[in-house]
Amino acid sequence: MIPVVANFPTARPRRLRRTAALRELVAETRLSVNDLVAPLFVREDISAPLPITSLPGVLQHTVASLVNEVGELADLGVRAVILFGVPSQKDAVGSGAYDPEGIVQVALRTLRAEFGDRVVLMSDLCVDEYTDHGHCGVLDANGEVDNDLTLEIYAKTAVAQADAGSRVVAPSGMMDGQVGAIRAALDASGHIDVSILAYSAKYASGLYGPFRDAVDVQIADGGDRKGYQQDWRNAREALTEVEADIAQGADMVMVKPALSYLDVIVAVRAMTNLPVAAYHVSGEYAMIKAAAANGWIDHDVVALEQLTAIKRAGADVILTYFTRWFAERSAATKRGGAS
Repeated sequence: MIPVVANFPTARPRRLRRTAALRELVAETRLSVNDLVAPLFVREDISAPLPITSLPGVLQHTVASLVNEVGELADLGVRAVILFGVPSQKDAVGSGAYDPEGIVQVALRTLRAEFGDRVVLMSDLCVDEYTDHGHCGVLDANGEVDNDLTLEIYAKTAVAQADAGSRVVAPSGMMDGQVGAIRAALDASGHIDVSILAYSAKYASGLYGPFRDAVDVQIADGGDRKGYQQDWRNAREALTEVEADIAQGADMVMVKPALSYLDVIVAVRAMTNLPVAAYHVSGEYAMIKAAAANGWIDHDVVALEQLTAIKRAGADVILTYFTRWFAERSAATKRGGAS
């Protein structure tokens, strides 16, 4: 007969932390290479890939080196990439964004022909890389971004990218009504199966500096994007933006940056059953690289901790410059386990 114990002993959660095997068995959050999207840069008028100083390990690619990179990523198990273009010439309306012979369209056609549906081809849909003033839209006579004229450019760009082979367009300019305008343009051109990943809660963050180096963008006259990107003091406002994008036809919604906005990721995850993405941005990546280079932190431990935190907060999809590192790490772990 089993004796009845009146007073149960105090619980000891440490019992489940004693060994690596136990910790793995009860882990609540599991990060996989399938969760990650690799941001990649492709540049016109270069004959060899160029390193980006503020993004160690990241390159501005030629179309040829981009094909090699995507092939290697696919072999490592990476299922998705997102392309950013660096044109040789820029103008006031960012016409290179929708030019059929623009650098991203050329790259998309090449990748589509090479890989088909083996890799999900995503394309950033904005014009800041292509405008001579560095803003995410067309400027009016007062130098302010004209929301509705910009939507026309976005619609043309979405169709051009879809025609070239993009399977997910990702509008990042934070214009009001951008998802609806893009959805209408895609459907009217026969691209009803092309998805929209909306940068729904994109903040006017100080963490984008290395990215702007990567795409050679400087905002004219020392300006900023606070008039259209979100105020980093506001969280509830993000939910309004997400709701609007979902109502207009977004297939996925995104929070950017990630680490400073984990509370927003949690709130967005709670409000929708759509896939939620988060962008672990250039500054978040570069800080780890710089601190690790100085011996102040353990690179691998902190990178994994940060990516796991983003997943734990509720992100289904993480755009991160650590994608290749994580994929190589995962492949090495599998090889070690197999041996």
